[in-house]
Amino acid sequence: MDEQQTAYRLFCRRQTQLPVFYQDWYLDAVCEGGSWSAVLLGDLHDPVAVWPFFVKKKGGFRYATMPPFVKYMGPWELKPSKDLGEQHAVLQALLAKMPRLDGFMQNFHYRLQNWLPFYWNGFRQETRYTYLLDIHDTEAVFQGINRNMRRNIHKAEQQVHLEYSDDAHRFFAMNTLSFARKGLKPPYSKKAFLRHDAALAERGQRQIFFAVDPQGRTHSAAYLIWDAHTAYYHLSGDDPALRSSGAGIWILWQAICFAQRELGLECFDFEGSMLPEVEAIRRQFGARQTAYSFVWKYPNPLFALLKR
Repeated sequence: MDEQQTAYRLFCRRQTQLPVFYQDWYLDAVCEGGSWSAVLLGDLHDPVAVWPFFVKKKGGFRYATMPPFVKYMGPWELKPSKDLGEQHAVLQALLAKMPRLDGFMQNFHYRLQNWLPFYWNGFRQETRYTYLLDIHDTEAVFQGINRNMRRNIHKAEQQVHLEYSDDAHRFFAMNTLSFARKGLKPPYSKKAFLRHDAALAERGQRQIFFAVDPQGRTHSAAYLIWDAHTAYYHLSGDDPALRSSGAGIWILWQAICFAQRELGLECFDFEGSMLPEVEAIRRQFGARQTAYSFVWKYPNPLFALLKR
């Protein structure tokens, strides 16, 4: 374990407001096939900004990329300044500390909107979107949902009931069905999913939901995770043969209610998506489109050629 990673672990112990994706224990659980580290700005025992990253090695190349089950990484300043000059200085200083790599690819947290210092350092950027919902008042949220969606929620309510569960194996099977419907395999193994689930379950930061009918058939499943500030609609799954019940929309609504009523959270992050059919659902729930940056740089010309 390098000095920077050790210091970052201590930082995480003190900063409980960090997003779950930035927590050292979460990175330990999901960074399979590589290793994670971080750079810290200022005193190692009391840094003013940090930047975790995940490095993989393949074909002689060392490159930073996004680990599975991680939506955001990127620089995190404890008390971000509103002054652009000060922001530039912090980001430039963090950049100067980053190791030399053949490639770099990372989703920045939406809190960081200023990527200009990265542009000055040869990085490129693509704007992506997540959808955030203010859930402090669930009655207001429900009234803000598209009328047809509300109708689907009421329809499903007559056909299914909610089951809370800790059965990660059962959830993974449902999650796999959704990928199979599109002719795809999940972008992660069952072993990797269970490892990440165990870390979240140990800390009480996940809940699994199943929508089940009177015949015992599972229509839909949802996997919610959270940190001190935000609930994330992390993963989901549906039985393709039972999708007409509308349980997928209903269980999403149940997850929102759980996040507000049981956890006392006020922000619900849908974790995207950029897919048109998924984006429409997020938007019709009244969620606010929020931009975040995918930033990349390929200093090694051969790595850049391979990426193209």
